[in-house]
Amino acid sequence: METKKTASNKVLWIFAVGQLGWSMLAGIITNWLVFFYQPNQDELAKGQILFLPKITFFGLTIIGLITAVGRIFDAVTDPLIAGFSDSMKHKLGRRIPFMRFAAVPFGVVTVLIFFTPFEAESMNNAILLFIFAMLFYFCMTCYCTPYNALIPELGRTQNARINLSTFISVTYFFGTAIAYLVPNIAGLFLTKLGYAASYRITIAIIAAIAVICMLIPSFLIDENLYADTTPTKSSAFRSLLSTFKNKEFLIFVCSDILYWIGLTLFQTGLSFYITVLLGMSPSMTFPLFAVMTAVSLIFYPLVNIFSKMLGKKKLIAFAFLFFSFTFFITSAAGYISIPPMIYGVAIAVLAAVPMAILGILPQAVVADISEADKADTGESRQGMFYAARTFAFKLGQSLAMLMFTSMATIKANVPKGEKYYGLGYRCTALLAAVLCLLGGLVFLQYNEKKVISKIEEEQKNA
Repeated sequence: METKKTASNKVLWIFAVGQLGWSMLAGIITNWLVFFYQPNQDELAKGQILFLPKITFFGLTIIGLITAVGRIFDAVTDPLIAGFSDSMKHKLGRRIPFMRFAAVPFGVVTVLIFFTPFEAESMNNAILLFIFAMLFYFCMTCYCTPYNALIPELGRTQNARINLSTFISVTYFFGTAIAYLVPNIAGLFLTKLGYAASYRITIAIIAAIAVICMLIPSFLIDENLYADTTPTKSSAFRSLLSTFKNKEFLIFVCSDILYWIGLTLFQTGLSFYITVLLGMSPSMTFPLFAVMTAVSLIFYPLVNIFSKMLGKKKLIAFAFLFFSFTFFITSAAGYISIPPMIYGVAIAVLAAVPMAILGILPQAVVADISEADKADTGESRQGMFYAARTFAFKLGQSLAMLMFTSMATIKANVPKGEKYYGLGYRCTALLAAVLCLLGGLVFLQYNEKKVISKIEEEQKNA
């Protein structure tokens, strides 16, 4: 087998810029899509209107159904794109061609999702939103699945893998932080453009920056220098089945699904926890996220060091339990006589610790499992392992979106200041706490020693 060049930290940082880009776009959809299309009483008072019909199907709102179906569509296309990527024979490699192709459409459809040209509460708006949502998730799959498949290729050693996971976690945090700035930037345009238009122009500006970031690694990194570009021969379906037969991967995925359902409930609800439960302005979302990011970044070097000393398993299990505690504290927001700003900062600081751990290590765990599987089977199926992971957790995210948008309607008509005001949002945080606790218990079954020993044995025999 041809010896590949070891990627320097400079190359790894260039690669991480791509995650900065796509995390901006993903953050916009995760944090502001429901907020924009299912506004609370305060946002309606500020000038936002209901673009979608206010109807439900078996208790499920239109925006909830659209986002859930979008995530399911996204999950289904993940293994298909992974299969195409793993088996691709192209002079640029197996991953870079997809990244170049998808970046610009990915940014464009993110902007189009927030454009609703028909009158208020029109079903035509719902139909158009559905189409753009499906295109968004397809473009995200085309970029992110091949992108993630490069992680074990660029990070060929345990230390390099953890370093790369740290770098992309840093850029993911900054990308998500920029996405949280949407209401702050929109506020600059609010007087002249109105509520909806101010959000649209803000999202267009951020999307343009995101596209540039996503194109940087696709043009500056030569995949052929660092990665095994030999196409696999298995079909996408057979490759997916083989991936899920890996016991350690199956344990990881089960815990990951529970985590992502809980995290998606929390992320979708964050703007509502701030505005409804704590009674603050949506513009406070960014400062609180900035606090969480700053504190989390402080812990990054420690996560990097201790994961190399103690292994990834112990830290990840601890993070699950800590997140569960944080979500439980969030569910009590507004009930405890603590000033809202102090309470919000406390939640941000508590969330920072598990966010640092789970922002870095799970990607490295998937890379470990895919490398151990390669040692067992002889097939280089990194794309499918990452696709199988996203296939599973996106199904979980779909369920989370259905759950959130439905639970948010609980006591939704209760006036501000009365006993059950915001009860639905409170329940979503409590459910997130339970799910993260279960996820941690499942992950404790993961056999990290077995996986690492296979990799080390293969490296000795190479």
